[in-house]
Order: sequence, then structure tokens, then C-alpha cells
Amino acid sequence: MDPSATLALFDRELREGARPDGPGARVERVGPVVRQTAPRHGWNGVLWSGLNGTAGTGERDEGGPDPRGTDADGAIAAQIAYFTGLDRAFEWKLYGHDLPVDLGQRLVAAGFTPGPEETLMIGEIPGLRLGAELPEGVRIAPVTDRAGVDLVVDVHEKAFRGDASWLRHRLLDRLAAAPGTVVAVVALAGGEPVSAARMELVPGTRFAGLWGGGTVDAWRGRGLYRALVAHRARVAAGRGYRYLQVDASGGSRPILERLGFVPLTTTTPYVYVP
Repeated sequence: MDPSATLALFDRELREGARPDGPGARVERVGPVVRQTAPRHGWNGVLWSGLNGTAGTGERDEGGPDPRGTDADGAIAAQIAYFTGLDRAFEWKLYGHDLPVDLGQRLVAAGFTPGPEETLMIGEIPGLRLGAELPEGVRIAPVTDRAGVDLVVDVHEKAFRGDASWLRHRLLDRLAAAPGTVVAVVALAGGEPVSAARMELVPGTRFAGLWGGGTVDAWRGRGLYRALVAHRARVAAGRGYRYLQVDASGGSRPILERLGFVPLTTTTPYVYVP
């Protein structure tokens, strides 16, 4: 896998050419910015910004005017005004290779709060090491209804120690309106949910995204995370996808690297609350 070419493909297909990620969501390009507007429990934010390295001045490094007219501070202010007008908190999803290089500082100065930095990792499915096995007595069950969603939410709240009502709404919406775009699974040990994860499939692209992989404390370190990654990878391959994408935390990154995922850049959520 060519990291530079793959990152460029990721930007084109999932950011600049983004599709709505759920029912009621709308993606639109406004000047240099690609943003998504969704219901309150959905994801609202900026996916892509075609800004350049001198965006504060509107000029190129060599002194001439920038024909794209990309002004970072102006673009930031416009998105704040738009989402504030909708009374929506929103996220500016910033990647390590985005320009200008001080865009994160500009976002903070405008009132955004940065979240934890993660690593964008991509794996080319044919090259991944997917031999992970489940612990004895554990099985993976597909999630197709409200009862299954409740199990996923239960695991998520225990694993990440936070309210996951947003996840319940989002999964129920996707399963009802577009079941072919989401794969949710739960690992059961004697009927008890001990690990869960989901995969979001983006039609018309070569990428499937892995999200929300979490395991309750008592079952960590037994290979469940690896097994759920392998399970979702096989499902994605069967549906014609070539790449898996993960925003990896510090704990997940070494596991994913051992499976064959490659770190390409960083990603940081900058959140603005009206």
C-alpha cells in the first residue's frame, strides 16, 4: 500500500467527496468547506476544508493572490455562524496534513475546544493478518434490532464510561432506513455482552470505517478487539470494499499495527458549542 496515494484517495472519497452518514443528514460544499448537517443526535461538522498555507492573508507564498480565495479565519467564522444559527454544537475534524499549518490554533482562538488526538490508520484488507480467534465460550452476534442495539449501547457505556444515548438513536436510524450501510456486532459470553463494535460502509467508495470497538474491563486483554476487527474485515471484503479506516486511540494503535494497519496522519476533533 502506498501511504501517500492512499491518504489522497481517503481525502477525495471520504472527505472532499463525503456522503451523508445517516438518515436526515445533508452534505454540502460551501466555498472551500465540505460540511454535514444532521439531526441533533447525528454528527454535525466540517469534514474537509480546501484551505492553503497562507489562508490568513488570502495570498500565495510567492506573493500573488490566491485564486481560490481561501481565508481560514473567514471560513471558520462562516461555519460558526451557520451552526450557531441552527443551535447545533459541531465538530471541525482536523487532520495532521491539513492547511494552514496553524489551523488548530486558529480554531482554538475562535472558541473551539480540541479533543484527544488520534491516529488515522488504514488497512488494505487483502494484506491484513486476520487470524484472530475468539476466547472459548464467546460468540459474535449480528445486531439487527432494538434489543441488539441495547446490548451494543450497554457495552459502549461500560467500556467508555459515558452516556451513549446518541449511539442508540444513530444505530436505530441506520438500521431502519439504510441497513446496508452499517454492520454492528456484539460479542456474547454465555449471553452476557462483553464487547461490541460497528462498521460504517460508504457506498461508492473503497473504504469501510471501523468505529466504537470497546470491551468491558473484565474481558480486556483476551483478543476480543482483534477478533471483532477480523470479523468486520471479512464482512467488508465480502461486500467489495478494499480498505478499512480507523481513528485509533493510543491503546488501539499497536494492536492495529500488528494486524497490518498503517498510520497515515493524525486526526483531532475541535468542537464548538454555541
